[in-house]
Amino acid sequence: MEFRNIDRVPMEPVPMEGAKGTTMAMMVGREDGAPNFSLRHVRVEGGGHTPRHSHDYEHEVVVLEGAGTVLLEGDEHPIRPGDVLLVPPGEEHQFKASAEGLRFLCLVPVSRNCGEPTPGS
Repeated sequence: MEFRNIDRVPMEPVPMEGAKGTTMAMMVGREDGAPNFSLRHVRVEGGGHTPRHSHDYEHEVVVLEGAGTVLLEGDEHPIRPGDVLLVPPGEEHQFKASAEGLRFLCLVPVSRNCGEPTPGS
């Protein structure tokens, strides 16, 4: 059993090209013995953004703090704390933070390397 506090896991810069002011921490993943899913904690500084990209797997997102927009289905949609999103496989997406920043949890299949796009995506 893994038990840790979200605010005590060190954040690392997201290594993908196109990320600006974005850091991530692995909360639970393959290294912890998770057989199916990895849970990531993502922070985007005010005015920052995740890379605009797509991949062949879904992921679910829960917005914890701050505000911003998410690019989905070709349009930007406002997001705020409490919003829950499904990013379908193959859907181009990007999270942008407002001036106050943005913090969210992201659930992905454990078989995927966090922060790295699938080849060809």
